[in-house]
Amino acid sequence: MAPRTPLWTPRIHAERRRVLLERGEIVRAIRDHFADLGFVEVETPAMQVSPGNEIHVQAFRTELAYAGLRDRRFLRASPEFACKKLLAAGERRIVEFARCFRNGERGPLHHPEFTMIEWYRAHSQYDLMMDDCMAVIARAAETTGAREFMWRDRIADPFAAPERITVAEAFSLHAEIDLLATITDEGADRRLFAAKANDIGIYIANDDTWADIFSRVMVEKIEPYLGLGRVTILDEYPLEMSALARPKPSDHRVAERFEIYICGVELANGFGELADASEQRRRLLAQMAEKDRIYKERYPIDEDFINAVRIMPPACGVALGLDRLVMLATGATHIEQVMWTPLAELL
Repeated sequence: MAPRTPLWTPRIHAERRRVLLERGEIVRAIRDHFADLGFVEVETPAMQVSPGNEIHVQAFRTELAYAGLRDRRFLRASPEFACKKLLAAGERRIVEFARCFRNGERGPLHHPEFTMIEWYRAHSQYDLMMDDCMAVIARAAETTGAREFMWRDRIADPFAAPERITVAEAFSLHAEIDLLATITDEGADRRLFAAKANDIGIYIANDDTWADIFSRVMVEKIEPYLGLGRVTILDEYPLEMSALARPKPSDHRVAERFEIYICGVELANGFGELADASEQRRRLLAQMAEKDRIYKERYPIDEDFINAVRIMPPACGVALGLDRLVMLATGATHIEQVMWTPLAELL
């Protein structure tokens, strides 16, 4: 295979430049939006004691050397832990345009280094975060003049009132599975869930957990139908899939967690934030035990974060993928088209 022409070639750069300039305009518009709402823009370190504790996210490792000492560090997968420390410190509305890093992810919608917009509101209503997401999406569309977003053969109106549906409703509608029936007072019923998934043609491996089955059904049966024609707000994720979110008061099987989908593309993830430090530590340790089982590695728990959670006020937060939003607003078909200098191909 012939090597790809470098993106710094003047002809290639000229072809890409319009979209890149639009990216800058979108960023300015979103910054202005949050400033108008009284948010403080913060900057937190990309190098952290822990990259986060998601089971399937692979981190970049590095080493901090000073005063003759060497200490392991990681590039963050999200600024979440640092931002919550600022909430504990007394900040009430914060936003960060954060460079984030995830290893092993590269494709039309993934890049090892990407930009996440994360914002947090202390003492805020959970539903307000959904309104925030819709306002950010509208700002991006207004900036580029896009009347519709498109990804592959799917189209959505960024200004239309969103569809709001629970995860359980989506499983019933698109997969004919009663999801909540597989979650009992004793915990998740893996056997029942596997049988229901097998009935609709989902392959289930012997060592797949309840969470693995959930992800398989989501990818194969649910996600392709989300965000078609308008934005979908997929709400009330199972608590089993929501390690950083608080339970919904009226049903502890599910969490105050939602995701935003447009044209089948996952764009944002929002939480009512868990503020129980002991429970948070227990959940993260469970995540790392599962990571160790699958990948034979685990990442440290950021104990400084756990201590901050002890005094963190009630809060809600959202992480939104800026690069994906720019793709949808400009009509780009690959995430690297909206990055000024994406990583060079491996030789």
